[in-house]
Amino acid sequence: MSKQIATLGGGCFWCLEAVFTRIDGVISVKSGYAGGHTPNPSYEQVCDETTGHAEVVQVEFDSDVIDYATLLEVFFAIHDPTSLNRQGADIGTRYRSVILYADEDQQRIAAKKIGALEASGVWKRPIVTEAVQLEEFYDAEGYHQDYYDNHQQQPYCQVVIAPKLAKLKGFRLKT
Repeated sequence: MSKQIATLGGGCFWCLEAVFTRIDGVISVKSGYAGGHTPNPSYEQVCDETTGHAEVVQVEFDSDVIDYATLLEVFFAIHDPTSLNRQGADIGTRYRSVILYADEDQQRIAAKKIGALEASGVWKRPIVTEAVQLEEFYDAEGYHQDYYDNHQQQPYCQVVIAPKLAKLKGFRLKT
């Protein structure tokens, strides 16, 4: 097994976590904060938009089963990369579309994926997804972890997260 880490933000971390935990080759997913300047931020601080952090997930994956480029395909399939600082009704810089790469290889793959999507014309508007070096990842509070699996009956989970899970057709899911 060859373990790697991907750190991605594309709206609410509950949505991303619910999706990536179902992908074959993903070992674990943690909701958290990254891309800002405040050490050890709380959810309340991130919501106040004063930390610079985005809601992100850190995806540990087995690159012998799924590669980084395929994880990015999932990422771009489940959120709108043309929506600046917003995903649906979730508004603010903490919901920005961002790839926080760990090394030059991830940076190269992210740039190539973004370029290919822009060239394809799949999106009518320009892609605004940032690709920046990961400086630090901070775990979100415990009540944010495994949120969808623990709260599937909540309206947000049914209305926002469940449709994202439906977009996973064509990707190898865990059995």
